Amino acid sequence: MVKKIMILRLFVWLNIFSASAQISPEIGAAYVDFYGDTIQIPHFRNLQVPLFTPLSQDAVKQFYDTLKKTGIELFLGKLTTYKKQKQLDDWLFYQLIRTAAEAISPKKTDYHRYTLYKWFLLNNTGYTSVARIKKDTILLYVQSSEVVYDIPNYIENGKQLICLNYHDYGFIDFNQGKFESILPDLPENNHSFSYKINQLPNFKPESYEVKQLNFEYQHSNYEINIMVNKQVKKIFTNYPTVEYALQFSVPLSTITYQSLIPVLKKTVARMSQKNGIDYLMHLTRSSFAFENDIVLYGRDKRLSPEQTLLTEYSDCEDRAAFFFYLVKEIYNLPMIVLSYPAHITVAIKFNEKFETTAKPLLYKGSNYWICEPTPQSKNLKIGQGLSSLINETFEVVYEYQPDLR
Repeated sequence: MVKKIMILRLFVWLNIFSASAQISPEIGAAYVDFYGDTIQIPHFRNLQVPLFTPLSQDAVKQFYDTLKKTGIELFLGKLTTYKKQKQLDDWLFYQLIRTAAEAISPKKTDYHRYTLYKWFLLNNTGYTSVARIKKDTILLYVQSSEVVYDIPNYIENGKQLICLNYHDYGFIDFNQGKFESILPDLPENNHSFSYKINQLPNFKPESYEVKQLNFEYQHSNYEINIMVNKQVKKIFTNYPTVEYALQFSVPLSTITYQSLIPVLKKTVARMSQKNGIDYLMHLTRSSFAFENDIVLYGRDKRLSPEQTLLTEYSDCEDRAAFFFYLVKEIYNLPMIVLSYPAHITVAIKFNEKFETTAKPLLYKGSNYWICEPTPQSKNLKIGQGLSSLINETFEVVYEYQPDLR
């Protein structure tokens, strides 16, 4: 009787999974789409490992040990090869792992099982991941040395572990009951997970759409048609609040870059460096509507430059990152990011002299000029900061120095 029930469950699972992945019955493989690329999951049917209930350490360990014997090594090799070929950063690779886990075990069908597939794939592709369980809750952690805000983390054996799926629960009272941690035996060379993003996927050209930026500069109206891709929002849906150094280093996707940066370079080539940066400052101030993150999302959310281009509203942190990126790509000048108690702005070290009555900031022996990219009631010029911040202290939270070698 038990055997018949298991066969029936397996039949139901396979029918459910066929809706989320294209299955080839001839070779027993499935194919999933990852931002335009087709990824094969070999031995797809063999990977259907049951997770017995109730949720317990024994059930999780049995699931893990059984999965190791299914011939999943071939798929693990495909994942790591694809990561290397595409030079995927850890966050993008985790999105691939999520896509694969969703194809094998849909999240809505069995959340625990879906989470444990991610756990297994992380642990067997070079990371250290811990599953923590308490009653009907399962949390997935990954070892990372970076500072990440507003999500649970803990230290074990001197290493930080950060939760990857806390957003699926919304709120957990960690003072009520104790979590049990499950960590399988892993190679010692597993590396620390990084949230740094050095490049976005090469999306298909047909997945882009046109967006127009409109702004005024020196009594002239400017319109720039750029290409944006809504899939970028999906990549950053659950991306946490990270350090400014990480937020300010996220690049644009290739096609968005090609539709914007060369156009801006051509425009500012006719201007002095001071006027060109002033032009970029006004573009950033006027092309987007302003709104506070707390109002929009209920929490702090630091957008990358391309997210800012995609989103209707943005705040000072988002505009500072966008403006910083434009200046870096077009002028490649030294910059510092200034953090006040309730504001973020950018200061630039110019390599051309210009006349001004404003006073620079002295930082490490060099003069930096505040360039305010967030709209204000007064049209602030280069070197002018918010009057309300004159007596406020600030912290330099990120410093960029061009590599001139």
